[in-house]
Amino acid sequence: MTGEKKKKKRLNRSILLAKKIIIKDGGTGIGEPSVYHAVVVIFLEFFAWGLLTTPMLTVLHQTFPQHTFLMNGLIHGVKGLLSFLSAPLIGALSDVWGRKSFLLLTVFFTCAPIPLMKISPWWYFAVISMSGVFAVTFSVIFAYVADITQEHERSTAYGLVSATFAASLVTSPAIGAYLSVAYGDTVVVILATAIALLDICFILVAVPESLPEKMRPASWGAPISWEQADPFASLRKVGQDSTVLLICITVFLSYLPEAGQYSSFFLYLRQVIRFTPETVAAFIAVVGILSILAQTLVLGILMRSIGNKNTILLGLGFQILQLAWYGFGSQPWMMWAAGAVAAMSSITFPAISAIVSRNADPDQQGVVQGMITGIRGLCNGLGPALYGFVFYLFHVELSEMDPAESPEKGAKPNMANPTDESAIIPGPPFLFGACSVLLSLLVALFIPEHNAPNLRPGSYKKHNNGAQSHLHSSQGGPCEGKEPLLEDSSV
Repeated sequence: MTGEKKKKKRLNRSILLAKKIIIKDGGTGIGEPSVYHAVVVIFLEFFAWGLLTTPMLTVLHQTFPQHTFLMNGLIHGVKGLLSFLSAPLIGALSDVWGRKSFLLLTVFFTCAPIPLMKISPWWYFAVISMSGVFAVTFSVIFAYVADITQEHERSTAYGLVSATFAASLVTSPAIGAYLSVAYGDTVVVILATAIALLDICFILVAVPESLPEKMRPASWGAPISWEQADPFASLRKVGQDSTVLLICITVFLSYLPEAGQYSSFFLYLRQVIRFTPETVAAFIAVVGILSILAQTLVLGILMRSIGNKNTILLGLGFQILQLAWYGFGSQPWMMWAAGAVAAMSSITFPAISAIVSRNADPDQQGVVQGMITGIRGLCNGLGPALYGFVFYLFHVELSEMDPAESPEKGAKPNMANPTDESAIIPGPPFLFGACSVLLSLLVALFIPEHNAPNLRPGSYKKHNNGAQSHLHSSQGGPCEGKEPLLEDSSV
């Protein structure tokens, strides 16, 4: 018995020491925590991945010459499923241990597959699938932003973060395509790896911790329960809060086609619409610039003028129009026009994140944002698989893909086993997506509008301005698990 007690004491001391080291580490950084720290982290991570757009299309087809769309869906499907399973746990742990440590973990493991593209393509795609366990950077970033902004600032801050994601894709695919043609894919992979390492170093050296230690639970046993971190328990908990339920259904139905589109759209432009690699890069750049404008200038104006809910509805309306246009469009100019509409549809998720964070308690920001990101992770698994399967059903397959293919060669038919349906509906999955978003729009109509939300007693201020402390809700009674995650959530 004495030996067991000593072992338990040593274990507890080790755990407390690890916790102190991590919390102490999180105290370093340059300046006060700001949205700009989050913006730089997001930009560098997705800029590194954007460089690999053209090389990845080539390696994907070379590795899986048969049924490329299906294998693409399977790879992203496994990654999305793992993201769904891990997002609530990482979000809940970041509420306890702080945001910086988990920013470091998510960025490191998300970027880990990059150098493997040239070392071993099979290992590259395998590690991409497994990296879904930590591919929840947006969850931690949104919680980071929520820690340092007030309610009226969050929609603008979330829009800035989302716009940064678009900005990272404005130039990186074009740069990657140029370097790939001029110097080869190896140079592109080395550059992307260097940028990923720069992002990791930036988090280690420059990013300060956003969550004040006084807002964290004092004891090791109090912070989280396994029910809180279990994604399926989170989904069961969603049903107890009407607003969270409606928001999660809206996110699921709207992001399902978006996730499928992200996974296969560049392949679709290359093979079916016959875009050249340079045209694909230019398309990404133009849509990215328009998305930045939409998520910064337009989003702020809409949030102030028509409100949070109506902004979500407007974004969903643009998404329906965009997907329908992609589905029926068969000419390059139609893709360009639909891309402009797609940029306007990018205002939806920042508006949804704002309405969620506005009503969540300070120490629950990571849990709630993790839940929403988990839903998106589930869509990242189902969406690509759904699109790949529909492409397969309608016989849309890759016949050949040469990255150096000239426009004259690209003029030949690019659809294997063409059918009559493909002549009428070039992109069948996009029409399925439009129907899904239409259902999402109908669900979003029932999300309650909060025209003038009041600050709750537990609401927080910027931690660098005030000394307001927050007691962790885990000290509540046994019925705590049945309380709604969002306040004022009755429909």
